[in-house]
Amino acid sequence: MKQPLTLGFSPCPNDTFMFYPLVHGLVDTAGQRFNERLEDVETLNRLAVKGVLDVTKVSYAALGHIREEYALLKAGSALGRGCGPLLVAREPFGPADLAGKTIAIPGRYTTAHLLMRLYNPGLETFLEMPFHEIMDAVMTGRADAGVIIHESRFTYQGFGLHQLVDLGAWWEGETGLPIPLGGIVARRSLGAETIRNIEAALAAGVEYARANPDEAAHYIREHAQEMSEQVCAAHIGLYVNDFSQSLGDEGERAVIELLRRAESAGIIPASQAPLFI
Repeated sequence: MKQPLTLGFSPCPNDTFMFYPLVHGLVDTAGQRFNERLEDVETLNRLAVKGVLDVTKVSYAALGHIREEYALLKAGSALGRGCGPLLVAREPFGPADLAGKTIAIPGRYTTAHLLMRLYNPGLETFLEMPFHEIMDAVMTGRADAGVIIHESRFTYQGFGLHQLVDLGAWWEGETGLPIPLGGIVARRSLGAETIRNIEAALAAGVEYARANPDEAAHYIREHAQEMSEQVCAAHIGLYVNDFSQSLGDEGERAVIELLRRAESAGIIPASQAPLFI
């Protein structure tokens, strides 16, 4: 019997939707068992930076810091078009007026933070906090603006906030590529065979989930208790797509370009490690 591996993913609907078949034995895992750990994405990023987890969801920005220890899987990514982080504020103002402003971000290692820095390298004052606290920080004046992710992009207008920049749209306009938000990585020390088996099982799990979209409803609701069913459905519809089943050539090019730009800007360390196993 194989020893169970630690498996980290977030309680967000797209992750619980994709991982439900894997952790509940609905797809072939080649005998591999998992001990799941559900955490906020920035917590997962920091655990990966410390090398705590065997397999985990991470922001693509965090991948830039762990490439020597972890390999990227081609299944399980959150990547696409029209799904990037949004910069919002209480009152509308132009991007040129961002200088000197305090920007709330959902964590140092998030792709949202990386995109904000690539969009405006002159920004200096960032305020880190859990993603679900950002809108309140902006509304109460603790931050001049905030980069929102996940379900906040569906609800921010109801809180009277205004979109200043769609960072995903900016990225797409700059590169012509979809925006890579988060992916699944596995510790290289697990070995090529184990990593390929995990990748195949995850791809099969995504296919199963998409073919049986209602089967995981109770599991998703269990971990997304504050979200309405409509927001959950919109969340899954936006972040689970063909790239989630397999990055493909376009997805790979998007990831490579994001890491290249981050490396050129000195935001992540240089690495010669291959992206995949």
